[in-house]
Amino acid sequence: MYICPLCNGLRTIVFYCDQCGGKLKDEGKLTDYFDDYSPYMDADMMKMVDGYADTSKQHVCVHLFHCAHCDDDIVRFIQE
Repeated sequence: MYICPLCNGLRTIVFYCDQCGGKLKDEGKLTDYFDDYSPYMDADMMKMVDGYADTSKQHVCVHLFHCAHCDDDIVRFIQE
């Protein structure tokens, strides 16, 4: 069984903005923003519609990060 260390609070990962170098804030799974019910759907099922072809095969969780300094949103792949 594969689980995301960020979604489950097992690890903290720090990323920095490519534009300004500011520290990025983890806003959670990208699929949680699709609609009102997305956060309650099965994570493996949502990987089929996340817009990335191999997230299920590669066992990665797609997270959205936000930079408060330059208001940029960045997608990062977190290994499960």
